[in-house]
Amino acid sequence: MLDNLKNEINLKLTSAPYFQGHDLPSVEFAPAPAHTGADISLSWAMACAKILRKSPLEIAKEACKVIRETNAVTDAQAVAPGFINITLDDSFIIKSAIDRRIKSREAEDCKHRILIEFVSANPTGPLHVASGRGASLGDSLVKIHRALGYCCDSEYYVNDAGNQAELLAASVKARKEGKEPPENGYHGSYIIDLVKQMPADLKEEDYGRWAMETLIKTQQQDMKDFHVDFTRWFRESDLHEDRAPQKALQYLTEKGYTYEKEGAIWFGSTKDDEAQDDKDRVLVRKDGRPTYFMADIAYHKNKYDRGYDELIDILGADHHGYVPRMKAAVHALGHKESSFVPIIHQLVHLTEKGEQVKMSKRAGHFVTLRELMNDVGTDVCRFFFASRTPNAHMLFDLDLAKTQSNENPVFYVQYVHARIHSIFRAAQEKNIKMTQIRVPLAPQERALLLKLVWFKEVLRNCIRDLSPHHLTTYLTELAGLFHAFYDTCRVLDEQNPEVTGSRLFICQRVAERIKKGLEFIGVSAPEKM
Repeated sequence: MLDNLKNEINLKLTSAPYFQGHDLPSVEFAPAPAHTGADISLSWAMACAKILRKSPLEIAKEACKVIRETNAVTDAQAVAPGFINITLDDSFIIKSAIDRRIKSREAEDCKHRILIEFVSANPTGPLHVASGRGASLGDSLVKIHRALGYCCDSEYYVNDAGNQAELLAASVKARKEGKEPPENGYHGSYIIDLVKQMPADLKEEDYGRWAMETLIKTQQQDMKDFHVDFTRWFRESDLHEDRAPQKALQYLTEKGYTYEKEGAIWFGSTKDDEAQDDKDRVLVRKDGRPTYFMADIAYHKNKYDRGYDELIDILGADHHGYVPRMKAAVHALGHKESSFVPIIHQLVHLTEKGEQVKMSKRAGHFVTLRELMNDVGTDVCRFFFASRTPNAHMLFDLDLAKTQSNENPVFYVQYVHARIHSIFRAAQEKNIKMTQIRVPLAPQERALLLKLVWFKEVLRNCIRDLSPHHLTTYLTELAGLFHAFYDTCRVLDEQNPEVTGSRLFICQRVAERIKKGLEFIGVSAPEKM
């Protein structure tokens, strides 16, 4: 309903004599700062100042005259240097808060298909904590895109080609013989675990493939237990079976993007003036083997060929150099560079008792995602990972993660959902029924309902910034408002059934929003704690 109000205000402003004849920006809503006492704040007047050649405050005062005529608005005030603060009618807040619709109508036709690829770890070892951060980010973005009506798929790219299987085989063989793996092999103790699982009749030439397939199954189980579902697990080996690198190379050659030098075939990424890459790259080595970059170009061409319009790649912290070369490749493939959207998430640093945790008992030089899940639980992992923007380094406090108190944001939010369910169990025992929300609203009721109104806008902000941190912030703030409401407003009052029924209705909507919000970030909503 905020969208309807926004459209109504836009229409009224553009129709008003003072603003007619000008190509003005559309009104955008934001929650008003708490100290204003208003509900919505607009910076629209300041955006119009250059176009209208008027002071923002004068524009804001004229806009307020128009906005006050809107049925849902009880007041609109201009504030220096040109903000417009709007107070909404209680009945509008109630109707908006109880509206369960989330999907955006403009997105439902699915003409724009999005593919989000994430994790894509090499199948040569267990997933580490950083992979968990990428998984949490990707899965949440997929869920939020779908909730708003977008056609969005998720994909895990399995790098099961190349010499990795050979190195893995050599590492397994060495451990089986009681030796150290080769220097460029894999040294984690998980290799010893693999050797213990090996079938007795497994032939030496099958060591690498068996070990890789076993590790892929382990990664798939890790993702399942981390509450992440992929549309597909795409194998690099399938690309090579389909001769996709050769086909992509032929395409680039026909477009004039390749040349030979020193026995190798190069990608002329600097051919175009607008190309972002700063140097040309080898596609095929002297010995005829395609480079990883060639395989990546073929994979992204495959994505476009499957009908995807926007490719979002979630990459680890060491992939900054990958971005300009892939954007150049996307351009060479005949697509807009803007259709390739890389997200680079930063490192995760685990801390315990104020000190950084550096080593894993099982994997050697990194802590596995499985170890972290077993230590603090999947819910805590997912909520903590979602709470930070991808471009920020993360300190994951293990002590806080294990705390069962309001200091732990996961516990703080989940407890509200559990408390509301306990309220409804008590209401059922007393045969107290839920009724429609009554007016006028108490201040704490109003603040809680107003927060519910912003849910869809928060999801849009997550897509705009490609980060679910807006949602964890929202859920934490919603939980805080509920605690204030619960402490001030008596919910179950048998002497006042009308008030009780109304407050039960409010509680139900809060529980629904918390459950849905937690679902988007892969966290459970327990009914008892």
